[in-house]
Amino acid sequence: MTFVKLLLSFAPWIAFLIIARDTLQRVEIGLVAALILSVVMAVLKLHRGIIMYVGLIFFTGATIAVIGFHDMWTIRHLGVLANGALAIGSWVTLLIDRPFTLDYARQHTDPAKWHDPVFIRVNELLTTVWAATFTVNTVIAWALMKHLMPEWVCHAASYTALITAAAFTSWYPAHLRKRAARAHQVAPEPT
Repeated sequence: MTFVKLLLSFAPWIAFLIIARDTLQRVEIGLVAALILSVVMAVLKLHRGIIMYVGLIFFTGATIAVIGFHDMWTIRHLGVLANGALAIGSWVTLLIDRPFTLDYARQHTDPAKWHDPVFIRVNELLTTVWAATFTVNTVIAWALMKHLMPEWVCHAASYTALITAAAFTSWYPAHLRKRAARAHQVAPEPT
């Protein structure tokens, strides 16, 4: 999965992260922007699988709670809820043996390889990395909400975790392909 495609798949969440900060108005705008992006990406099939559904459900529910009911509990806990929704969605895909990264990896993989055990294992690993990252970010969001660490530390740790997961997601499959190509070149010719 290329880094750009990875960013695109999380566009609603990234938009929400960037926009929804500091004021209630920005939180409301961020929720609406993320919900609109989620719907548009789903309709255009730019977004797929359980992460799409998690986004649609989360942003619909949060938008209704925040804008429709001015629910202060939801507003206070948005960071925990958003990261928690992604973590739960990711872990569920592993529990049902449908790692969410498969939906994206299949876009640029020969269909003949879709059931290859190595392809499946790689996606299980990538999804586990993301599920762990979202879980860590849920804890970080909780620590931020409870003022257990300085805000800049929480943000730095959260962004570092996300960037590390994204970099690993781009690097690891390419690394395996290069390693397989080297092994294939070194293999002796049958006589």
